[in-house]
Amino acid sequence: MPMELFDRQKDAVGRGERTVLVHIELNSERHAPNSVDEFKQLALSSGLNIVDTITVKRNFTKAQFFIGTGKVDELTDIVSEHEIDLVIFSLELSPSQERNLEKALKCQVMDRTGLILDIFALRASSFE
Repeated sequence: MPMELFDRQKDAVGRGERTVLVHIELNSERHAPNSVDEFKQLALSSGLNIVDTITVKRNFTKAQFFIGTGKVDELTDIVSEHEIDLVIFSLELSPSQERNLEKALKCQVMDRTGLILDIFALRASSFE
């Protein structure tokens, strides 16, 4: 297995990375009207530079990328045009979806859970 899959940046959050937020709204779930604002505030509190926020409305998720290939193409254009370092999805991605998106977008990808864990790691005062 190639080692580059495991060579991820340990300090991805809080360094001013140029970031795109992808807010997913599934029809099967009800989201609070302020969930986009909450998602943005979470990213801002970690020190990220939010370049763009995209809202994706889906009836169902796609196994390969979680979103459709058309939206992946749109994100690829945004990532290359704005030199994006990080794309964060508002819903949980599987490890294979995260890997597939990283390969397609050629930048780091994480979900909301990963963002929260990185914020905790960034602000931790001990190494326990």
